[in-house]
Amino acid sequence: MRIAGLDEAGRGALFGPVVAAAVILNPKRRIVGLDDSKKLPAERRTQLAVRIREHALAWAVAEIDAQRIDAWNIYQASRQAMTAALEQLSIQPDYLLIDAMQLDVLIEQKSLIKGDARSVTIAAASILAKTHRDSCMEKWDAVYPQYGLARHKGYATPDHLEALRQHGPSPLHRYSFAPVRDANCWAAGATQTPLPLSWRVT
Repeated sequence: MRIAGLDEAGRGALFGPVVAAAVILNPKRRIVGLDDSKKLPAERRTQLAVRIREHALAWAVAEIDAQRIDAWNIYQASRQAMTAALEQLSIQPDYLLIDAMQLDVLIEQKSLIKGDARSVTIAAASILAKTHRDSCMEKWDAVYPQYGLARHKGYATPDHLEALRQHGPSPLHRYSFAPVRDANCWAAGATQTPLPLSWRVT
C-alpha cells in the first residue's frame, strides 16, 4: 500500500502563501530523524528536505497565495493547497495520512491531530512544506526588506507588527487577518488610501 502524508506550513502567517506538501516515502529507504518540522533546527530541516526529495517514491509541493487566502479563508486555502499537492504526485497513493484535516477526494484517509509528531510520512511533508515556504520568504525579503521576512518568515512577531504599523501592509500580506487589516486602516488614515477589496481578491 502506498501511503501519502500531507501537511501545510504558514497557516498562521500574516504574509505570503500557505504551502502544502504531499510525500510517499520509500519503505526501503528509511530516513533517520524525521520529526515535526517545528521541532527541528533550520539547518537540520534543510538536510532532511534534500534526503526526502532524493529518496521518496514521490513528492510534491503546492502554494495558495495571499489573495486566495483572503477570498476563501485560511482553512479552505490550506485544504486546497493539500489537494493541489496531492494531485501533483507522480504516483497515485492508496491511502492518505493528513495532519488534522479532511480532504474531499476519493481516497481513503485518516486525519491525525499533531500528525507531524505521530507519523514520519506526515513529518516528511511538514519538512518539505516548511523549507519551501521559508525559502520563499527569504526571496521576498529582498523585495520587501522593510518587513524582516527572512527573520520571522511572515509570522506575527513584534518586529513584523511594528513594521506593519510603520510601513503599512504590502500587496502580499493577508488582508483578512486582523493585524494586517488593522495596519492597513491605520496606514490609510495616515498616508494612503486602503486597498480596495476588488483589487485584493481574485
